[in-house]
Order: sequence, then structure tokens, then C-alpha cells
Amino acid sequence: MKKYLALVLAIMLVLPMAICFAGCGKSEGSVYYLNFKPEADAAWQQLAKTYTEKTGVEVKVVTAASGTYNEVLTAEMDKENPPTLFQCGNQGAIKTWGEFCYDLSGTDFYKEMTTDDFNLYGENGELLAAGYCYEAFGIIVNKALLKTAGYEITDIKDFASLKAIADDIHARAEELGFDAFSAAGLDGSSSWRFSGHLANMPLFYQFRDDKVTAQPATITDKYLDNFKNIWDLYITDSATTGAALITSTGDESEAQFGNGKAVFYQNGTWEYSNLTETFGMNAEDLAMIPIYCGVEGEENSALCCGTENCWSVNKNASKEDIEATLDFMKWVVTSEEGTTMLAQEFGPCPFKNAKEPANVFFADANKYIANGNYVVTWAFNYTPSVDNWRAGVVDALSKYVSGTGEWQGVVDAFVKGWETQYQAENAG
Repeated sequence: MKKYLALVLAIMLVLPMAICFAGCGKSEGSVYYLNFKPEADAAWQQLAKTYTEKTGVEVKVVTAASGTYNEVLTAEMDKENPPTLFQCGNQGAIKTWGEFCYDLSGTDFYKEMTTDDFNLYGENGELLAAGYCYEAFGIIVNKALLKTAGYEITDIKDFASLKAIADDIHARAEELGFDAFSAAGLDGSSSWRFSGHLANMPLFYQFRDDKVTAQPATITDKYLDNFKNIWDLYITDSATTGAALITSTGDESEAQFGNGKAVFYQNGTWEYSNLTETFGMNAEDLAMIPIYCGVEGEENSALCCGTENCWSVNKNASKEDIEATLDFMKWVVTSEEGTTMLAQEFGPCPFKNAKEPANVFFADANKYIANGNYVVTWAFNYTPSVDNWRAGVVDALSKYVSGTGEWQGVVDAFVKGWETQYQAENAG
């Protein structure tokens, strides 16, 4: 009997150990994130460490050197333990890696998103890559000068109200000591703001109407009158007009705004540090509004926003690793630690719990989206032979502002130029 009891006790002691060896040591999943922003490596490493300390789940972050992400991703995907979380930033990447991407639709992570505008989808509607941050451009406003002129930013709701205010400021420029718009310079240091960013307006609205999801072979002039509306305002209600715009630089335009000589300045979120640090502008005096150009319903528009910062989950990973990765992603976009890091490192993020970034332009972008305004996405990403096409647009705009060319030349540069560059790019 004693031997029997001893045997039972021995089994009872050994059994939990055996169970532990079989189950306790079994991983419940881990995360391997292949990051493509070297400047954010330290932040991701710290966040991964914090998550592991809190949950016990291993999170490995590997960061590709600048300009090498595609090569590193290709090499890592061939390994025995490939990334469970990686970047697919555009439709080209989806074509390459779409078969590796887990459908994020309906996941707890996806339910935290406030917009689909930065997401990339497969042919059957699967959510293959989720945009987790973005940049934005629009019209930067000096609210202090605007108030001096007798207006508040809430007075600007569409092109008609923007034009009325700009016209009035320009008419009183000598009295006020400042003008409406900073120079819409067409020097190479500045022209990209108009051949790229401003050109996005007619392209966006046409592509929205036509439900364009791939580079089109041709475009139309449907919204080029709207482009003309805002361009004419830029080049009329400004201290720099006519042929002087051909050689006017980006630095000149920035300085006019930064030194309080203009109320409005078309540019992007990246200008914040220059304006606040280099020119010493008060952040509370700055705001960014949409580029209004007279399209019906534009009072419901947001800023021009886009990104190549999109997360994809490796559907070929183990079930446990996929679940661990999705849990990590949700924690990043909901936790105090995660949302703080995202705000500091990436700016505006389309999630319910996103923190307001210090950059007020990012905060403005988030507010428009949170209010349900539609995002003006980066349609210019479809431009064929982009440098050549833009050069043609700049040449036509230069002739137009100097009086040596008609507006039809700008229309031709857009429409005929697009078809020409598409054919050249896709020849053979």
C-alpha cells in the first residue's frame, strides 16, 4: 500500500511538470515587424520592449536601411521565420505581395480605424494593407493676420468664401501691410507645389467620378476650370504676379508667409518646423485648410492626404503569430504608450484613440477626418513619366502667367501631355 501511495504521489508530482513541458513552454505566438523607416527604429524598439514586458509576447523589430526595404523584405520572406508584420505602401506593392497579405477586414485592429481612405484592397475587396499614418497638404493660414484683416478661419468654407476674403485682403494690402497669398513661384524649387500638389485637385475629382483604381491611359479636362479658379486666385491676390512668378522660388514664398507678409501659403505638414523654428511663428496662429476650387460639395472636404505607411500581416504565418501580431497592432493604436509614440514619430494617425500631434497641421488633418469630411487622396501618384508631365504643365503655366500663352495651353499640357507620357512610358 505504501508503495502504491508513493507511486501515486510521484505521478502527481511529475504530471504537472510533464504538462508544463508540453504546454507551459509552448509559445502563444510572437511578432516580427520589418520596419521601413530607419528614423523610427529606436521608437519601435522601445515600444516592442514595453509590450513584451507587459504581455510576455516576444516582439522583434528589424529595420531595413534607407532605400533597401524591398530587397530586405524579399530576402526575409524567404526565411524560415519571415516577418509577421510588414509594409505594403502602394498598389505596386500589393501586386507583388498581395498573396502574402492577411485580410484585415473585421479584425479588432480594423475596428479602431476612422477612415478607409489610406487602405489598400485586393481585387475581391480584401483589406490587404492598412494605412496607419499620413502626410497632408493644403492652404496654410496665418490666423493672426486673418483676424487683423477682420476675419476668422471659420469664415472660410469653400472657394467662394476664400475668394471673397482673399480679394478683400489684396485690395487693402497696402493699408494692412500684408497680402493674401504668398508667391506661387514657378521656379523648380516651388513649381512642384502646383504641377504636383495643386494638380491633384482636378485629378482627384475626376478619378473619384470615374472610380479609377489604376493608372489611366487618358484624363479629361472635366475639372480644369476648377484648377483655373484657384490658380488665378493665387497669381492675382498676391504681391508677386505676372512674369515675376516664373523665377520666384520656394524660399521666397516661404519667407513671405513666415515673415508675416501673406495670410495664405499652399504647402504641407512638413513646413511646421520651418515656420515655428526658423521663422519663429506662433503655433497657435497657424492652421491648414483644404484647397477649395469651386467643386460642388467641397465644403465637406478634408485636407489632401496620402501615405505609403501601410501595415500588412503575413497570412502564411502561424495562426498563433497572426493573432499575436493583430493583438500587438491593436495595442499600438489604443494604448497610452503606442498612441504617444505614433503621434511623436508619425503625426496624424487614422484611429479612434489617436493623440493630437504637436504639429498643428497634423491636428487639423485629424479633425477634418474625425468630423466625417472626405479625404482628398493623392491622385497625382498615378501620373505617368511624372517629371516630364510636370515639366509640360509648368511650361504652360509659365506662359499663361507671363501673358505669352492662353489657358488652353495649360489644358493641353494636362490632357494631351498625360496621354503622350503614358504612351511613352508604356511603349512596347
